[in-house]
Amino acid sequence: MKKLGICGGDASRLSRRRFVQGLAAGGAIAALGQWPRPVWALKSAGYPSVLSGTEFDLTIAETPVSFTGRIRPAVTVNGSIPAPILRWREGDTVTLRVTNRLPANTTHGHHASIHWHGILLPANMDGVPGLSFDGIGHGETYVYRFKARQAGTYWYHSHSAFQEQAGLYGPLIIDPRDPEPFAYDRDYVVMLSDWTDLAPAALFSRLKKMPDHDNWYKRTVGDFVRDARRDGLSAALAERRMWNRMRMTPTDLSDVNAHTYIYLMNGNTSAGNWTALFRPGERVRLRFINGSAMTYFDVRIPGLKMTVVAHDGQYVHPVTVDEFRIAVAETVDVIVEPAGQDAFTIFAQDIGRTGYVSGTLAVREGLRAPVPPVDPRPILTMADMGHGPAVHESRRGSSSNGDHGERDGHAGHGGQGDSTHALHRAASEIQRHPPSERRNPLVDMQAMSPRPRLDDPGVGLRDNGRRVLTYAELRSLFPDPDGREPGRTIELHLTGHMGRFAWSFDGVSFADAVPLRFKYGERLRIVLVNDTMMNHPIHLHGMWSDLEDEAGNFLVRKHTIDMPPGTKRSYRVRADALGRWAYHCHMLYHMEAGMFREVRVEE
Repeated sequence: MKKLGICGGDASRLSRRRFVQGLAAGGAIAALGQWPRPVWALKSAGYPSVLSGTEFDLTIAETPVSFTGRIRPAVTVNGSIPAPILRWREGDTVTLRVTNRLPANTTHGHHASIHWHGILLPANMDGVPGLSFDGIGHGETYVYRFKARQAGTYWYHSHSAFQEQAGLYGPLIIDPRDPEPFAYDRDYVVMLSDWTDLAPAALFSRLKKMPDHDNWYKRTVGDFVRDARRDGLSAALAERRMWNRMRMTPTDLSDVNAHTYIYLMNGNTSAGNWTALFRPGERVRLRFINGSAMTYFDVRIPGLKMTVVAHDGQYVHPVTVDEFRIAVAETVDVIVEPAGQDAFTIFAQDIGRTGYVSGTLAVREGLRAPVPPVDPRPILTMADMGHGPAVHESRRGSSSNGDHGERDGHAGHGGQGDSTHALHRAASEIQRHPPSERRNPLVDMQAMSPRPRLDDPGVGLRDNGRRVLTYAELRSLFPDPDGREPGRTIELHLTGHMGRFAWSFDGVSFADAVPLRFKYGERLRIVLVNDTMMNHPIHLHGMWSDLEDEAGNFLVRKHTIDMPPGTKRSYRVRADALGRWAYHCHMLYHMEAGMFREVRVEE
């Protein structure tokens, strides 16, 4: 294992550090000449090391941390939050010896694990206890060994209990074998995450008992008077009645927000001011990773355009934007060219507009730029929930609803799909739902007119005066890697009950669900319908998810598909990885509450 150089004599300080102090700005960590680009640099109190090569020793342990002034136990890798950056080369075989040094009596679980998110590998290397292996017991070491078959920006995290929320997550960079289709001078990871001083299990328990604990912004009589004046009394009353029937509130955009969380950038709070250095005229690559448990972030750098060059580790045709939304578990690589001022603020606000985290791009340490105010709180509409007209008409003129064929009536198992892909029928067609959703105490709403809405920036981002990235603008640099039409379609509904904090596929929680079965080598289409009022980032382990556009054409290759409320989206999967795989919502507490399935790829 080779550790890249630590500048400025920081090594001695870091070796003595027992606390990861979120309010401090750390020492510089840089590597020169080790990798194809001129500068691989990173500044952060949370990164004692960048590890590169093919042999790695990683130790999972409990470490006291303080992000709020209160010392709490965290789950760390090699003593840091986030875990060290791992840097591999495409084509190399890597060996990672992961040792569990958590205390035997820890509240963070008796076993540990690491899942390599978005990485193609054998099932027994995937790191999901109960599926691919038994987990790593106290005092044990598990050896992961596999070939890096891809390149790009990824990350790794625990798949045991709530260890991910407690700090076990880190960046993973795989350098490409071939030259990249863009140039840059500096290379930084910007890892976003959320932290709570609550024990994660206690937070989950609170969500089950008081799921609206963090929703402080319920509408008032004054809001009703305003809406009645604007829309008319009857319209305002009808809208309130509909929300009341669903026992929901249109201000509830996130289950957990800044009333519970503090947001981190590379292990630093906003006060810590994580800083990335640049020289005027340089092109800087920023690798954004959303390693949070439950938080969607909207990211911008006021005064700078960002050119998106990769999404979920895969190259895309460059798209220049002012802002982008990054779902939990997604990664977005951008190129920026800072000039004209000495400092720029990297600003990431949460989807519910309850808080933010910021850092700085600067020509030297100690500088800051103005931090923008958090945007106004967005309000969900019936259209957002898939009840009514499209909230955002397509720039390509298509706003009709999609349908991929008949269901066979079994929860989670679609019938044989037609080779033709009639994604859109009349907009007035009512969405059908599986029988398992009917009279189901775990299902509190259904989307009647869901649409792909690939060109919708999302609630809170529409018409904000900034150019916001949408899925419709993402185009992989390569054509459909498989080329075959899917042989069958599986339609799954994302379901939940807000009041009970119950989450599932097709109204069937993981404990009661049968595995989804894929035939090895087949090409299939998965259609997801979000029947809930929450965003769900859906992640299929071991295989790529090739997102389709509204016409059923290959759009972009991803490992995590964001599903906003009231949407219906489809993607193709090549079942090219034998074994048992996890398939789940990447909102940690949604997964733990039941939105999880097993996928079995069999001969």
